[in-house]
Amino acid sequence: MNKKMITCFIPFVSQEQVALTLHELKKSEQIKHIYLLVTDTAKIAEIGECEYIEIDALNSTSAFRSIAAHVNTKFAVIYTKYTTLEPGQFLWERMIQIAEDTQAGMLYADHYQVIDDCRKPAPVIDYQKGSLRDDFDFGSVLFFNAALLKKAVAEMDIDYQYAGLYDLRLRVSEKAELVHINEYLYAEVELDTRKSGEKQFDYVNPRNRAVQIEMERVCTAYLKRIGGYLSPNFETINFNSGSIFSVEATVIIPVRNRIRTIEDAIRSVLSQQTNFSYNLIIVDNHSTDGTTEMITKYAEDKRVIHVIPERTDLGIGGCWNVGIHHAQCGKFVVQLDSDDVYSGTDSLQKIVDAFYEQNCAMVVGTYRMTNFQMEEIPPGIIDHREWTPENGRNNALRINGLGAPRAFYTPVLRKINLPNTSYGEDYALGLRISRIWQIGRIYDVLYLCRRWEDNSDAALDIVKMNNHNTYKDRIRTWELQARIALNKSHG
Repeated sequence: MNKKMITCFIPFVSQEQVALTLHELKKSEQIKHIYLLVTDTAKIAEIGECEYIEIDALNSTSAFRSIAAHVNTKFAVIYTKYTTLEPGQFLWERMIQIAEDTQAGMLYADHYQVIDDCRKPAPVIDYQKGSLRDDFDFGSVLFFNAALLKKAVAEMDIDYQYAGLYDLRLRVSEKAELVHINEYLYAEVELDTRKSGEKQFDYVNPRNRAVQIEMERVCTAYLKRIGGYLSPNFETINFNSGSIFSVEATVIIPVRNRIRTIEDAIRSVLSQQTNFSYNLIIVDNHSTDGTTEMITKYAEDKRVIHVIPERTDLGIGGCWNVGIHHAQCGKFVVQLDSDDVYSGTDSLQKIVDAFYEQNCAMVVGTYRMTNFQMEEIPPGIIDHREWTPENGRNNALRINGLGAPRAFYTPVLRKINLPNTSYGEDYALGLRISRIWQIGRIYDVLYLCRRWEDNSDAALDIVKMNNHNTYKDRIRTWELQARIALNKSHG
């Protein structure tokens, strides 16, 4: 029996960069060919006796066409890092075994990351139908069924410079499962040591705009192929029918133990200048650090409604539900986190105006990232310009958030309610609303988002980050299933 069942493809920068990886790969009896992927032709002289493929970019469509053309084995491995790969014990034997048992289209595995000579576990999460983020973390070793890889590449009908790999894995996922092996099978050297809170905004960096445009095109095409795409037809809202509200707008602040920031948030709301009446509902989730006492300082202002829920099992979403169902809640409800402040005294006016101007059930603004002293920090302004009226509801299934501040038409929100969680509740709501109604956008900076050590997502450990990503993927899966069913019901 021929053991040599794998063709490997390794990015190349220099002999020094690939030397250790090649040394390890050449030990394996399962690997038949190793190709270096070269983007700089000036480096070809350094390659020596190794086989190589000239490509224009590591993630381009043409690169994957070249890869597919060079595979003559049952399996193909694409390594996606420019750092050293250290295969674990029987890595390739294990992957072959599971690939044959499951008939998977692609395998990926838990692994270790080597950071400053320290080896740390890097578990990944299961792939599901809603795992549509283009930055889904598979690790750096992608193990493909070669026949399915070739079929997927043959179907690629648009040339991308940046989104080739994203296009490939979505197409492979239509043909077979992408299987997560929850065993630590290899180690990769990791050079990106930023905290989770510093990485999460990479996709909205203006410098990455060309990348995002391509990713959106790939995702939209995929949704059309599987029946999950929604055309830009929205249900119209009549803001003058239905319930009678005592005020036009309500700002809701859910809070627990934010003595350092809650007063700034309250003052930010009370300073708003509007041509309509508004109030503030603070849902104080049983604070124990003096936050409750700080809020009572504002009891004489009739606009301030201080609510301490009877329940003790509420997350942020649950606190929002308390606020939106309160008798004094206004026609529109507007978000303010207890860490943050509005950027000016006209933020609330701009938000309410947008509902009427854009006929939407939800409005999302633009915010500026700051430190605790409210001085701007990178990446600065987050405006989510990847949202468009024509395709935003589809692209929302690819990205990990919709922006802030968020505001809602209360009658719609009372029908849907928020998940009783403290992460992803706003994203779930945005997806659900966009299925039926338009989401309005404001590109003026309305909000200052403070990053400090007590932020919920400033520096997550890998387990918590994976839990968050799994939940958001689950939200996307449910929404995608609902959209496919909606399209089927419409014939």
